[in-house]
Amino acid sequence: MPGTTKEKFLEAYKMASNTNQKFAPDVMLHFYAYYKRATQSNGFYIPPTNEGDLRDAFKINALLQVKNLSTQEAREKYVELVEEHIGEVSI
Repeated sequence: MPGTTKEKFLEAYKMASNTNQKFAPDVMLHFYAYYKRATQSNGFYIPPTNEGDLRDAFKINALLQVKNLSTQEAREKYVELVEEHIGEVSI
């Protein structure tokens, strides 16, 4: 999906934010990681952690898996994920 525009990405984000669908934890982590990578402008994002919180460990792991993606690639992956699980993104 080369050439995914910022507008298409933002529409995909709206769709994901407003859906009532329930997703498996691994899918939710992909949504999280692609979104953070696509929107982080000051380098690599590491969330604040609560020591011993397993959920934070999973988030950090998901972010590490996408750290080499460019902003554009992360947008494209996010849109692909929305289209796979929610529906076609049209602007």
